[in-house]
Amino acid sequence: MMKFALITGASGGIGKSTAKKLASEGWSLYLHYHRNEEAITTLMEEIKGVDVIPVKADLTSSGGVGKLIEQIFDLDAIVYCSGTSHWGLFQDLSEESMDEMISLHVKSPMLLVQALLPKLVRKKGSIVLMSSIWGQTGASCEVVYSAVKGAQLSFVKALSKEVALSGVRVNAVAPGAVSTNMLSGFTEEDVQGIKEEIPMGELAHPDQIADAVDFLLSPKAAYITGQTLSVNGGWYT
Repeated sequence: MMKFALITGASGGIGKSTAKKLASEGWSLYLHYHRNEEAITTLMEEIKGVDVIPVKADLTSSGGVGKLIEQIFDLDAIVYCSGTSHWGLFQDLSEESMDEMISLHVKSPMLLVQALLPKLVRKKGSIVLMSSIWGQTGASCEVVYSAVKGAQLSFVKALSKEVALSGVRVNAVAPGAVSTNMLSGFTEEDVQGIKEEIPMGELAHPDQIADAVDFLLSPKAAYITGQTLSVNGGWYT
């Protein structure tokens, strides 16, 4: 029987790795993107043997969420990987940027899950939100990002209790520093400094985050819900 997963932010490093991993496990995929159509086209060419459906939508607005929802039919899982960060002093962050981050990381996943939950209940499906180590412990110069990622973790804890008897599981993955474009604004010296702070001495690879998502969606995690799986090399325990 075919099983479908929606991956938001599938054009990003973690989203792409997650798509490839789930496809290798037999999942058919809705691959969401906003602007980077070229990355999605390339990704679709690399995925073989399963149905792959591209879906374009701007998740910084409720209208974009509605547009995405209209394109989803059969559904067994949601993997919410969409996100962006902002590096800088909290006092310098514009209200516009703050609103955008709150919409993308908090309001949009809530609206998306709220609308698609009936489909997941029918299939006893699963939800995984891609949070962050900073949602667990907080980071200076990433105050709003830390706040919205923390909100995701609270959402996971609360919703998991509400839908558990319906057979739907809700979990989060909290990566540490991952080797993706999100670190492209950092100098080589900055990245080396981050590596030195991590007990395992290296950045995570996107495939390692994808493995965590795959586990949480699998029957091996059938009794796991409301949890945050930290994948951070021991950086925060």
